[in-house]
Amino acid sequence: MWSILDALRLPQFGLSTVFVVAFLSATLLPLGSVPVVLGVIKLNPELYWPVMLVATAGNTLGGITNWLVGYGAHSAVDKVRGSATHVRALDWLKRFGPKACLLSWLPGIGDPLCAVAGWLRLPFWQCVPYMALGMFLRYITFITALLWLLPDEWAQTPG
Repeated sequence: MWSILDALRLPQFGLSTVFVVAFLSATLLPLGSVPVVLGVIKLNPELYWPVMLVATAGNTLGGITNWLVGYGAHSAVDKVRGSATHVRALDWLKRFGPKACLLSWLPGIGDPLCAVAGWLRLPFWQCVPYMALGMFLRYITFITALLWLLPDEWAQTPG
């Protein structure tokens, strides 16, 4: 019987799955892409770099989506304008500008950070490379560490 692991071994499914999961996980949805990226790499070690690049592209497009949502949601955020947290966050983002998007990889704050960068109308084309670099470095760091820590038997299926 054909399993999901068999499908993920096929580059055309594995890479598209990585892209979709990386994209969705970079939006405001509570989803993580690292387990999928790690799984595809463990099943297909020869696809290490293609998987890393596809995951980075999907995650970056998800960050861009957040930026666009933030840009379009400017009026909705006006309700909380003036709160202490809001003022501190805005001051911090204004001080660092597009470079703050390097932190787009951080769990919990990275996705909203991209939305706030859009809301602040930080320069789009200056934010995108920082988002991409931050997300690429996250995948390189996490996946390389997990590959080093997890035994090879982890990816083997019975049978």
